[in-house]
Amino acid sequence: MRTLTRPLTTSLTFGLAVAFATSVFATPAVGAVAPQSQDDPTQTLVNRLTLDNYKTTLKGLTQFGDRRQGTQRNRDAVDWIEAQLQAVGCTNTERVTYQFNPPPPNAGGGRGGRGGPTAAPDLTTPTGGLVGRNGNGPGGSSIYGYRGRTGVNRDLAAQPDERIRELNREEPVNGERTEVFCTKVGTTRPHEMYIVGAHMDGHGVNEAVNDDGSGTALVMELARIFSSPDVQTDVSIRFALWNNEETGLNGATAYVEQRRALQGIENPAGSGLYPEPTWLGMIQHDMMLWDHGAPRADGTVSRDQRAEADVNIEFQSNSDLADASRALAFVFKAAADAYNTDYPATVGPHMTNTDSTPFMNIVASISLRENERGAHTGAGWNPTWHTPLDVWATFTDDDFRLGLNAAQTTLSALSQLTGATVGPR
Repeated sequence: MRTLTRPLTTSLTFGLAVAFATSVFATPAVGAVAPQSQDDPTQTLVNRLTLDNYKTTLKGLTQFGDRRQGTQRNRDAVDWIEAQLQAVGCTNTERVTYQFNPPPPNAGGGRGGRGGPTAAPDLTTPTGGLVGRNGNGPGGSSIYGYRGRTGVNRDLAAQPDERIRELNREEPVNGERTEVFCTKVGTTRPHEMYIVGAHMDGHGVNEAVNDDGSGTALVMELARIFSSPDVQTDVSIRFALWNNEETGLNGATAYVEQRRALQGIENPAGSGLYPEPTWLGMIQHDMMLWDHGAPRADGTVSRDQRAEADVNIEFQSNSDLADASRALAFVFKAAADAYNTDYPATVGPHMTNTDSTPFMNIVASISLRENERGAHTGAGWNPTWHTPLDVWATFTDDDFRLGLNAAQTTLSALSQLTGATVGPR
């Protein structure tokens, strides 16, 4: 894993944002920070994001347990997400259908949860889960500080809540998968769009609150706000809720494989309809809630959000479009600096193992929050990751507010990038 680098300076940040806007979008003032006045449409839209609405949407997702792919609870959750999108006015929902037929699980570990059971650690009681420090952990990690063990829980008995155990009892089967998206159609440039995504599947015998109900609820809230009848955008925005992220980014990969070649094609010809507008950028959201700091020497983790918690905006430094993705990341940081209410934003180069990866060599791509994972999540800083602790009761309003601030970051950046306006309802 690569280590984080220092953020670029403020002046270079602004220069990159303007350069990105000028070269990629040819839209005046894109990337500039809009004045926060009563006439500022971005501030109006950000004000429509509330903690209560975000939590209500996220709580709704918990009724489906961990939403593990290949189960009825996953299919029910996809149906529920589609119904919610339609209810808030994003009525042009569509689905991507694909097959997922992996070989039988083996005894080895790896992404997709093929490792053995991992019981949920207690946040305050030493559990013996400490691995090492200063590069002494598995794989020769260069992370400074203590590491905690990571793994995927597959043991129902490790989940102490009987209701949640029963929600997650069904095991996945191979076969057809679907995922849903809807689109805010641009008024002057409907043939171009940003893709805003999160994965709705999870695992670990839990409620998948952080991974990734938190990102799914964020995308659904943005769909609600941009779909309001008084909101118009010049450029289209697609709100996509990927499936099969936990098994290897299969849902996002299926989307790219099926729809990449359709970009910018008017269908039917002369109709003004573009089933797959040309991609201008991809913004992923994954694990938005947890920033509690490193494990202590005894392996315990703080129950509280750390004072220096922030919204991470990550690009992948070794992708083909790293420069464009970095510039897009700094556009988002500039928006966060202007519009976030509680937590600041930082930029880093660790966009790994999430659904923006299949896009990153095709279009400028970034991911918010979890992909500081190269230094944190992957080193065991987050004891909720794929464990029975990823349930509603684990998180506080400080955690939920971090997710809300990530939503403020993406909403304010998209408002400016797409030329959003707010008129009479």
